[in-house]
Amino acid sequence: MKKRATEDQFNELHNLVTTEFLKRVKSGEASTQDLKAACEWLKTNDISGIALDGNPLSKLAAVMPKVDPELVQQRLYGKRSEVR
Repeated sequence: MKKRATEDQFNELHNLVTTEFLKRVKSGEASTQDLKAACEWLKTNDISGIALDGNPLSKLAAVMPKVDPELVQQRLYGKRSEVR
């Protein structure tokens, strides 16, 4: 029977993965795949942020394109969606 990993081992792995993501992002060498994996790591660990005026998250939100749900519906289905 295989022995399960200890909580200390899981904590060490968690720390190593987090440290590696930080190193890659801070160095500017993170690939798109690294950034996606880091975002997924944050999501998996229930880490979120609030876009306060002037913080990095608000700066990112400011450059993201706005999506019009009505336009998406029109382009996907050729007609306006009806609100039910």
